[in-house]
This record gives sequence, structure tokens and C-alpha cells, in this order.
Amino acid sequence: MAKTNKSEEAGFEKYVRWFWMLFLGGLLSIVLLFLLASWGVLGEMPDHTQLENPKTNLATEIISSDGETLGKFYFRDNRTPVSYDELPQHLVDALIATEDVRYLEHSGIDGRGTLRAILKPGSGGASTITQQLAKQLFTKRASSNKVKRVLQKFKEWIIAIRLERQYTKEEIVAQYLNIVDFDNNADGIRSASRIYFGGKEPKELSIKESAMIVGMLKNPSLYNPLKDKGERAVKTKARRNVVFAQMAKYGYITDKEKDSLQKTDLGLRYTPDSHSSGTATYFREYLRDFMKNWINDPKNRKPDGSKYNINNDGLKIYTTIDSRMQRYAEEAVARHMPRLQAEFFHQNTPDRNPTAPFLGLTKEEEEQLMYNAMSRGERWRILKNAGKSEKEIRASFYKPAKMTVFKWDKNGQPSEVDTIMKPIDSMRYYKHFLHPGMMSMDPQTGHVKAWVGGMNYRSFQYDHVKQGKRQVGSTFKPFVYATAINQLHMSPCDKLPRAPITIEANKYGNPEPWSPKNNDGDYSGELNLKQALANSVNTITARLMDKVGPQPVAELAQNLGITSEIPLVPSIALGTPDISVYEMVGAYAAFANQGVYTKPVMVTTIVDKNDTVLYQFVPETRDVLSEETAYVTVKLMQGVVESGSGSRLRTVGRDKWDASYREVVTGYPYELTNPIAGKTGTTQNQSDGWFMGMVPNLVTGVWVGAEDRATHFSRTKYGQGAAMALPIWGIYMKSCYEDETLDVSKSDFPRPSNLTIAVDCENYVPDGGDSPGLDLPEDDVPDELEMNP
Repeated sequence: MAKTNKSEEAGFEKYVRWFWMLFLGGLLSIVLLFLLASWGVLGEMPDHTQLENPKTNLATEIISSDGETLGKFYFRDNRTPVSYDELPQHLVDALIATEDVRYLEHSGIDGRGTLRAILKPGSGGASTITQQLAKQLFTKRASSNKVKRVLQKFKEWIIAIRLERQYTKEEIVAQYLNIVDFDNNADGIRSASRIYFGGKEPKELSIKESAMIVGMLKNPSLYNPLKDKGERAVKTKARRNVVFAQMAKYGYITDKEKDSLQKTDLGLRYTPDSHSSGTATYFREYLRDFMKNWINDPKNRKPDGSKYNINNDGLKIYTTIDSRMQRYAEEAVARHMPRLQAEFFHQNTPDRNPTAPFLGLTKEEEEQLMYNAMSRGERWRILKNAGKSEKEIRASFYKPAKMTVFKWDKNGQPSEVDTIMKPIDSMRYYKHFLHPGMMSMDPQTGHVKAWVGGMNYRSFQYDHVKQGKRQVGSTFKPFVYATAINQLHMSPCDKLPRAPITIEANKYGNPEPWSPKNNDGDYSGELNLKQALANSVNTITARLMDKVGPQPVAELAQNLGITSEIPLVPSIALGTPDISVYEMVGAYAAFANQGVYTKPVMVTTIVDKNDTVLYQFVPETRDVLSEETAYVTVKLMQGVVESGSGSRLRTVGRDKWDASYREVVTGYPYELTNPIAGKTGTTQNQSDGWFMGMVPNLVTGVWVGAEDRATHFSRTKYGQGAAMALPIWGIYMKSCYEDETLDVSKSDFPRPSNLTIAVDCENYVPDGGDSPGLDLPEDDVPDELEMNP
């Protein structure tokens, strides 16, 4: 019996020994693994510098002058970080309640949660917020191999402990929410907030929106509410309700609040964030080129000598664009262009124009134009690189294919339609479209406030503000008048005859005699300069050109910032040069700025992710005209709006658009009664329509035309600047004035104290010259350009 007891005691002691050996061995193994992991034996560990500055790809952010995000530059990671102070408290509460309830108590590892996960696999709770951050920053994807995953877990524990020593709890929460990928191109909490909830900043999230985002953390792809045509929204809502339950369980909300919140919908307002959508898309693409040039400049390097990366270095670009004014400009384009386009389509149906959309081309010219378009296109390039012959490539343009094409829908909104069409027909279809270019700037500072390079960047990526150059028509005339005022001290009240004039051959380098015609065919009597500019009388402009010569006019234009080529021939007086909207706005701004040219500014400051200033603009200005000459030229241009082709801006209470968006000329009720100076412009055959308009603190230029000059209106009723471009300017300015926060001036232009030129012509009585208002007879055009060689 005694032997049996001794045997049992020996056996028990053996088990105890084995228990302690296993326990201590396991403990030592764990300690050893911790040591090996911390020494980097199990894989490279981040050093102090890496912990302090973890490497993450951050998008470059484009910021408006009023503090709004216009867009971002990124490759894969659409991430811009926010600080803890920018997070709503209920978002943090939801995160802690759902992901790591003891987060504020532990130091990176939750012992209770880890023990529960070991004893009861699948119960969760093993991974703390800090560990998840460690995994996202330094280990990334979990290994599918169980042994490797265990070793990886040890690394995460060590890194988590180090992160807790390095950062505060608040900083860790912010870093974690900034690093998570929420699917749908939503990298980090800020992108997720903006993309899923209509551009909201994280601070603006409601509790139900915060709960949905926290719910997605478990599996962003599985709980993506937009996948499967939104069918996963049911799962997303169920997961969000789990978050509410956790918040109630741990006292962050009451049971009553939980029950109420769980009944609400998700409140999604999906706002995709891509390079081809959103606000100021054409400006952002200009900015991309600006940044490429800036980055490639050897002066702009990182401290280590390497180049900045626009897509992942987290730069912030502070621009002059005002998000409100940009929105008003885009809305003005969106309101006018579908209506103008509807009229153009109406005039160019096959029965009305068999060569639509072209006018005035021979069959050979039309075929050559289409061939040129084919050979410059992407299809041609791809097939040529694939080894196809020209015959095979041309044949492919006549085979029907599936494609998506742009169109304005019945509500005047841009849309895309899937269809089957021959590529050649698609090309011809796209050549029907009229395009806008618009830029608005403060003449004193040079700050560009709005930039609209086209009507839809996704479908038409050519920028008509700076990239495109077109004939400017009568908008060039103020340069001729300003030269005459500057050289000859002429007054707006001085009269000149409307009679025909011929500038003989070779006088100013022109190879043939030049005899411009007046658009209304009237050559009788005299007009003062203000009336002549208001009614765009070509013969009087030609007389001024004859008095001063083309070289001083061209030099003035160049001093006003126009870098495009200006031939030294008399016909430039009527606007034959091709000039960009960007150049024209900068030039006109000098008139409003009392003769001082200020180079347009788009970027004020560039900073890195730590807010270190890398670039700050230096204003570029120069005196071009005397204050008096600039003011007198402005007074001349005020006549255009008071009694000339721009007088429709004074229209009150008329808006006669019918359901088909036609009858463009009947106009909008602009009701602008404040002092405005401006000039309309229409080129030969109505290919280009312009309006340059300005008030003391804002100058805006608008151009409208088609891709090819052979695409144009058949009649000047619709094809003039006053009908094509001026409406966009009027709608835009009306919106700017209705927004009192913008403080756009309604005052008159400042009058020089030492004015010596008479500008008030009250003693003159108009002699019957045309001053058309809103409705024009079809053949009565104030400023159609006649360009004789």
C-alpha cells in the first residue's frame, strides 16, 4: 500500500515537473521569440527613425484660396492624413468599442484578449488597434503559413509596444484611421469621409456615418456598400448596427439611442474621387504640368537630393482658385452650352446641312480634314504599332464597333451613352460639339479665381484656356484704341468717318491693299470712338491702325503679356492673331489695374507633408500704360455694355428658353446694372465667339467654338460672341454677385486724379448708328470679323 502511494506521488511529481518544464520552456520560448523579434532575427524591424517617420504614400492635395480641397494627385494611394483633433469623438468611441475596448488601458498588447483568443480560437479580441497599425505600417499582408504568421505576430507585438512608447493614444488612433484602405479609392479616413458622404470632412461626419466607416474596418471589401450594384449595403448596414450595439454595450450611447440609430439608413452620398471628375478638372491638369516642371527643376530637391514625387510625397499646393467662383463658372458653362449645342444640332441635321457639321468645304477639303483627324487619333497609332497597313487601318474606321459617346441629356446634364457606331461616324459626331474656354482673375493681384478649360474633362481633355489658341476677332480692337490714345492723346469723344478706307500694299508690310468692310454695310457719317468701339465699326478701327501702325499695337499687346505671334500687318486690328484665353485675360486685366500688367498667378505656396514651405510665388508686374490711357480705354469699353453688343447684360426679366434648349439669342435675365467694361468678338464665318468682360476687381474672358474652324453656325444670329460667349459671362457674374461673401465690385472704375482726356461725351448726339440690344435680326451683327488678305 505504501509502495503504491509512493509510486503515485512519484508519478504526480513527474507530471508537475513536466508541467513546470513545459510552462517555463514555453515562457522562455516566448521570451526568446520576443528577443529574437526585437533583435530583427525573425525579419527586419523598424528602427527609431522609421517609427518616428513611418513611410506611407500620401497624395498631393490641391487647396483652393478659400481652404477647400479641389482635388489630389496620386497613383494608387488616395490618402491625405488628418490629425486627432479633426476626428469627431463619436468616431473614436465607435472604433474603441468595436475594435479594442481596453485600448486606453493596455500598452500595445491586450493580455486578456490574447489569452481568450488562445483558449477560444475564433473569439477575436487578440489584435489591438496598435497592433493593427503595426501590421499596416510594417508587416502589411498576413502570411497564409501558420508558422510564419505566428512569427509575424511576435513582430507586430514588439512594434506595437514600441509605437505605444513613441506616440500618444490619440496619435495612434489618428495614424490608424489614416492608414486604412476603405475600398473605392478611399484610402484613409479623410478620403472615405469625402467619397462615401458627399465630400464631407471627417469632423462633419454624423454618428451613423462614423459607425458605418468603423464597421467597414473588419473587411472593407466585404462591407463595401457600393459593390454588387449596392446589394452589399444590406451587409454593411448589419455590420454598422453591430457597431451601435458595441457602443451601447460599453456605455458610449444608450439602448434607446442604439435602437433609434439602427433603424436609420446608411445615408450614402457617393462622390467618386478621380483625376477626371470633381471640381476644376482642367485646372488640375494644368497644375500637373506646372508641378512636373517644378519638380524637374534642380533647385527644387529634397534634403537628400532626390526629386519630390507628386503622387506619394504628400505635398500641399495652395492655389488662387476660389472654389465658390470655380463652381459658379462651371455652372454657367453647364447652363449655357447644352442650349447652344441643341441649336447647333438643330441647324446641322442631314436635311439642313448634308456636310454637317462642316460648312463651306469642298468634298476634297472635307475628306482631307477627316483623314487628318484619323491619322492623328489613338486608333490609328495603336493599329500602326500593331503592324497594320494604312489600307487596313482606314478600313477599320468603317466597321461598326461598340463604344461609349458623350451627350447632353434632356436635362442639360453631361452623360455617356453606350452605342454601336462606325469610328468614322463617331469622329464626325464629336466634331459637332462646341467647346468653351473661360478664365477669371483679380487684376490687382493676378490671382486666377476660376478656370474652365472645356465642358467635360472626362470626354474632352483639351484645355481651351491655355493650351488652345484661336482668332480673337474684335476683342483685339481695344489694343488698337489704347495705342491711339497713348500715342495721339485721342479722346472717346473724337469723331472719325465711317467711310471706306484702303491701306495700300506694302505700307506696313501687307502684300496687298487692305480694305476692311463694315458689318452693317453703313459707311455714312461720323462716330466718336466710344460709339465706334461699341458698334465694332471696322473702318474706324482701320483708320486708327493707319494712324499708329501695326508695330506699336503688337508691342503693346506683347507688353500686356501676349506671347502668341502677332504679324506686323494692318489686319491684326480686326483680330486675325490666334491667342489663348489665358493671354487675353491677363492683357485686359492691365486696363482694369490702371495700366499695370500683373502676370496671372495660379499657385501661391507649396509645402511638404510637414508643412515646410518649398515654394512661394513672387509677383511679376510691370507698368505698360499710363493710368490715364488705361482708364480712357476702360471708358471706351464701357460703351460696349451701355449701348453696343454687350448691352444684353442689362436685360431684365427675360428667359425664353424652350424645352429643346434653343432660341439662344433671346437670352437670360442677367439684370446687371453696375458699371461693366467689355468687348465681344466674332471671327470670320462665326467660327469663334468671344466676350471679355471686367469690373474693377475681376476680369473674365470666355471663348466658345468648335474643334475645327469649318464647324460653325451658318448665321450670325447664333454665331456671334454676344450669343455664344457672353451668356456664360453673364450667368457667372450674376452668381458671383448673389454670393455676397465674394465681394465682387459693383463700383465704377477708379478715375485718375490728373485726367486730361475728355471721357464724358454728353454734347454728342448719336447719329443713328446701330446699337443692338437683346434681339438681333439674323443678318445684323455688331462685330463679325471681315478679314481681307
